[in-house]
Amino acid sequence: MSGVWEYVVIAVGILLVLGGVTVGLLRGRGGRSRDLPEPSGSQPVPRPRGTADHRAGSIVLDRRSDHVGDTEHPSVPRDEAFGEPEVHEVVPPANAVGPALPPAPEPVEQPSPPADRMRSLRARLARSNTAIGKGLLSLLSTGTLTEADWESVEDTLLAADLGVTSTNELVASLKQHVAVEGTTDPEVARDWLYRDLLALVDPSMDRGLAASRVDGRPACILVVGVNGTGKTTTVGKLARVLVANDRDVVLGAADTFRAAAADQLETWGARVGVPTVRADRDGADPAAVAYDAVTAAAEMEADCVLIDTAGRLHNKVGLMDELAKVKRVIEKRTPIDEVLLVLDATTGQNGLQQAKVFSDVVDVTGVVLTKLDGTAKGGIVVAVQRALGVPVKLVGLGEGPDDLAPFVPEAFVDAIVG
Repeated sequence: MSGVWEYVVIAVGILLVLGGVTVGLLRGRGGRSRDLPEPSGSQPVPRPRGTADHRAGSIVLDRRSDHVGDTEHPSVPRDEAFGEPEVHEVVPPANAVGPALPPAPEPVEQPSPPADRMRSLRARLARSNTAIGKGLLSLLSTGTLTEADWESVEDTLLAADLGVTSTNELVASLKQHVAVEGTTDPEVARDWLYRDLLALVDPSMDRGLAASRVDGRPACILVVGVNGTGKTTTVGKLARVLVANDRDVVLGAADTFRAAAADQLETWGARVGVPTVRADRDGADPAAVAYDAVTAAAEMEADCVLIDTAGRLHNKVGLMDELAKVKRVIEKRTPIDEVLLVLDATTGQNGLQQAKVFSDVVDVTGVVLTKLDGTAKGGIVVAVQRALGVPVKLVGLGEGPDDLAPFVPEAFVDAIVG
C-alpha cells in the first residue's frame, strides 16, 4: 500500500513541476507583449521637425494676437450655435497609426525651411522680366529728362499696377533727385530708385503671422478669396510653412461647395502629417465645419488651425453674407487671430476691388499674393497695401509645394531694380 502512495506522491510532484513551467512560459510571453505600444487611434505618426528658427527668412509666426486676454468671445456650445448637429469627421494623415492601417506607412515629407524659400524668391525674381527697373534706369541715367521722358516713366509705373497715387509720389521724388543730383551714372540712379520704391513698399509694416497658441488655445487663421486664386493650394502650402517651423497644425475644409476641395486639402495635410477636419458629404454647412475644426484643434492642443473657405465673387452679396456667417460662427467658439486674403497678382487693379469688399466683411489682416513669379506687375504689392492698410505677408512664386515664401520688401525691391 505504501508503494502505491509513493507513486501517487511522485505523480503529483511531476504535475506540479510541469504546471510551474507552463505558467512561467505564459507569464514570459505576456511580459513581452506588454512592451509593445498600444494602438493610438487616429493620432498621426510623429513627423520630422523643422530645424530652422521660426524667425529665419524674416517670417515671424508668433505675432502678438489682437485677442490676447480677450474675454468677449466666450465659447458657445455647438448645439446652441447650430441647433441640429451634423457629423464631421477628423481625417488623420494617411500615415496615422491604427489597427486597420498597413504596418509600414510612408514617411511624411520634410518641408524646406524659410531661409531656402527666401533664396528661391530672390532667384525667381532676378530671372523674371524686370520691366520697372530696366525701363526706369535707362531713362534716369540719361542725366536730363524731357516731359516726354517723364510721361514714359509714369506709363511704366502705371503699367506695373503701382496705382495713380503711388506713381505720382514716386515720379515727384525722382524728379527732385534729377533736379538736385542730375547724373548719368546708372548706379546712382539705381540707388534713387531702390530707396524710393522701398519706401513705397513700406518695410516697417508688421508681416508676422499670429500662428502660435494664444492664452492656452490654438491660433485661428481664416483664409478667404475669390474663385481661381489658388486659395486651397495656398492653405496647403501655408501648412507646410508652419510644419517647417515646428507648429502643430489642424486644417479645416470649410469649402464644401467646390467638388473635391476637401479631398485636395486632405491630401496636402497628409503629406506633412497634418489632420484635416471635413464634412462627411458635399454641400454641408461650411460654418459648422469651421466650428468643428477649431473645436478639434483645441482638443488636440494644436498650435494653429487653418480654415479654408469657398471661393466667392466679391460682387455676390449672398456669398459674402455666407462668409460673414462663417466668421460669426467661428467667433462663437474662439477669436479669429488672422484673416488672410489670397489675391492673384496678375489681376492687377481688379484685385483691389475684390480686396476692399472682403476687407469690409471679414477684417482682413494680411494679403497673400499668388503667381508673383514675375515683377512686371509687381506694383500691385504697393497698391493693395495702400488700399487696405494691411501688409502683404506671403507670396506664391510657382507651382511647387514649397513655393510659398514670406514677403521681404528689401528682396522684392532689389529684384525689381536689379
